[in-house]
Amino acid sequence: MKKLTLACPCLFGLESVLAFEVRKLGGENVTVTDGRVTFEGDLSMVAKANIWLRTAERVGIVIGSFKAETFTELFDQTAELPWEEFIGIEDQFPVKGSSINSKLFSMSDCQRIIKRAIVRRFEKVYHKEQFSETGALYQVQYSIHKDIVTLMLDTTGAGLHKRGYRANSNEAPIKETIAAGIVDFARVRGDSTVYDPMCGSGTLVIEAALKALNIAPGIRRRFAAQNWACFQNYIFNDVRKEANEQVRRDAPFMAYAADIDPHAVQLTMENAAKAGVASRIRVRRADLADFHIEPEQKGIVLTNPPYGERMLAVSEAETLYRTMGEVFVPAEHASYYIISPHEEFEELFGRKADRRRKLYNGMIKCQLFMYFNKDERSFKK
Repeated sequence: MKKLTLACPCLFGLESVLAFEVRKLGGENVTVTDGRVTFEGDLSMVAKANIWLRTAERVGIVIGSFKAETFTELFDQTAELPWEEFIGIEDQFPVKGSSINSKLFSMSDCQRIIKRAIVRRFEKVYHKEQFSETGALYQVQYSIHKDIVTLMLDTTGAGLHKRGYRANSNEAPIKETIAAGIVDFARVRGDSTVYDPMCGSGTLVIEAALKALNIAPGIRRRFAAQNWACFQNYIFNDVRKEANEQVRRDAPFMAYAADIDPHAVQLTMENAAKAGVASRIRVRRADLADFHIEPEQKGIVLTNPPYGERMLAVSEAETLYRTMGEVFVPAEHASYYIISPHEEFEELFGRKADRRRKLYNGMIKCQLFMYFNKDERSFKK
């Protein structure tokens, strides 16, 4: 089967996690750049990537890449690409994209030129001048960075962070893909016990449960490419069936979530049920000040506390950080992973993190502050 070049964008800071996921799936010739992982695979890999990748935003098939500084160069090189290998004579092929630090910067002009170039290609290949575009949707995406144009077909549709379990959320939820990245940094496993004392809509504990039980995040949803002619041979169905067989139902994982807001508690329970992990997550209403982990219950704390730009005033968020420092006590049986945009978090929390990682929660630049237990510190050295 022909090898394809696939590209998966991700949130900044998650590139290493996504690259590991891709290699584990069997992706070949993996290349990592800022905010993107590129690799090779066949049509089956397209289905695997959409169903299994936890930190990717979407999966694109790269049709071509070239340098273009003028609209003539953009048109001519786009028209030379083999679009007909995927897009049929009646299919839809809208165009969208972005340009950064390039001579070609007008989105509307780039969209128009790329569309015209693909039509020109089809006029030669299909020997027609009019195209109804009433068939399957093939979303053409372009990205231009420093005059290098990359043209792709989006196989995903709605972003991969839309797992399907969070139809409802609280005022400022953490994105599912960044939550999955935090779960990976925390080394959550099938026998882990996870806590979130400020659970919001439950995203962190749900993503931890999905990872621990080896439940593919895209197992319950459909993707744009499932309507394409090249995927009408049950490739997605076969990959989904294999994913169902790989769920580790015997894993002893448990999560304990809490929030002072009763609405958040209800949301977490509803979302956990939709994700199919309700039996592994215990949720209750509780104040952060009452949080503790019993010494015999070794645990991992994952939390995304509300802060000034999200829900609380800055002064309230700072008071919350001080309380966290009091209840998240250093202990051999506990480790803590806290995401925050506050530049003075460690000072307010009361101690330096063992490790930090820059991440973006939406458009907000944050740090993941990691406090390891004794065993983890020796392991990471």
